[in-house]
Amino acid sequence: MVSQDASSIKLSENIIIADADYIDYVAFQLSVQFERMLGRRVPRADLSRWVMNVALDGGLRADGKAHETQVVLVHDKDSRKLENFCPSDFESELNAQAFNDEGLGEFLINSFAVGDVVSKDDYIIDLIHTVCSHDEVRRVMIIPNGEEGNIYEKVRHALRDAADEKHITVFAMQPMQGGNFRQEILGYSMISALGIRGDELASPNPSEGGAF
Repeated sequence: MVSQDASSIKLSENIIIADADYIDYVAFQLSVQFERMLGRRVPRADLSRWVMNVALDGGLRADGKAHETQVVLVHDKDSRKLENFCPSDFESELNAQAFNDEGLGEFLINSFAVGDVVSKDDYIIDLIHTVCSHDEVRRVMIIPNGEEGNIYEKVRHALRDAADEKHITVFAMQPMQGGNFRQEILGYSMISALGIRGDELASPNPSEGGAF
């Protein structure tokens, strides 16, 4: 990844908003489960690969056009890094960084520590309202912690009046109550990012059951 000029940060056509602490938790849980199922060590998830998988699940395609995607990682102020992703350190390795994919375009990554003045959930909801109000934003991908509290219901409410032309996708580990958005299973975007091959999933150990 390379540094981006902080003054150049702007709203992109594609926005990914993620609860960074939650995706770190999910990556850990999947790593433990797949290590048991596959009988081998699972490396830390490749953050760039995961971000591109989310963008694809959210509707971005390699269509020969120049695309830009802004990734917003919201984390608790006491969290210094992602324990189960690489790169991981919010301040030195992730915030104001960028990477480019030949097909999907440029990805701009920013991390925000919250908790002193506003809660993480409220910050995410404010972000949703902001990005959905901008005409230049075409796709919004949201990864809240739908396993705790009522953030999922808050997200559903925040998206209730989103413009029909917005392509909005909400990610969760299991199917949730629907709303004015598409749903995708979060675990699927993690699989290749964790270095797990499709052929390894073709014949799971019967004693372990399926992946999810």
